[in-house]
Amino acid sequence: MSTTQPTKNTVKTVWHIFTDSATWRWFQKAIVLSILFLVANHLTKRESFPGGETYRFPIEGFLSSIVLCVFIGIIAHLNFKYYKKKYFSKKVEIVTIIWYLISTLGYITIMYIPVNIILNIVVGAQTEFYYLLIGLLITLLLSFILIGLWYAQDTYNLYQLSIKGAEITIESGAKMTKLTYENIACFYIENKIVYTVQNNGTTISTDFTLNELEEKINDQLFFRANRQIIFHKDAIDQIEKIENGKLRIRLKTSIENNAIPEINISRYKRKAFMSWFQ
Repeated sequence: MSTTQPTKNTVKTVWHIFTDSATWRWFQKAIVLSILFLVANHLTKRESFPGGETYRFPIEGFLSSIVLCVFIGIIAHLNFKYYKKKYFSKKVEIVTIIWYLISTLGYITIMYIPVNIILNIVVGAQTEFYYLLIGLLITLLLSFILIGLWYAQDTYNLYQLSIKGAEITIESGAKMTKLTYENIACFYIENKIVYTVQNNGTTISTDFTLNELEEKINDQLFFRANRQIIFHKDAIDQIEKIENGKLRIRLKTSIENNAIPEINISRYKRKAFMSWFQ
């Protein structure tokens, strides 16, 4: 019995697992980073320019770049975890992403100078301010590009999750009900009790206050109209201009017992509402 076919199938299976695994993705990224390190280190010193008479392979700079990359990766990862927990889990917006990148580059700058000086001492090289500055600028530029690319997919996934798949647990006495954002029409308060209205008209009482809900939910999707109600963007059926610059909102789903007969946006909140809605 021939063992050629099983062997081929085994090799094919192992190769398929390897190419689909996280190890393979990390291997690909490591190759790209190594190439970037080589290019960057060949540009920072004259004697490292290829083709020159005094050309010398920048081994110290290359190894230093690897060490710096590890530190940069740790800084970017920890800072992303912090932003994910405090900001991105609730709302993903351009301003927050920019602040994440700026703060990460700031931490890298603080780390870069002492680490670079220490590495030069270890390898017996002399620290020159000009090359230190050039190296820092190149490092920041590459870090900006690579961190942006590295976390682009994660940030986009968090954005999609916050818009579509996020859910909230509604506590009502001894009962707990999980509802996705897209199934919630609004939250309103009546007789000091906050209720959740689903798109199908089902109403559930909660143990939350409107202020607590406002802190929990995604404000890209929900808007606090006044002291009585918070509604979902997709629950809006009609927007009408009324007197004194105010707006009247009609929802697709009716509120039980007509507890809030009319939803009005004051002229002071009108600009914020239109900016949110559009």
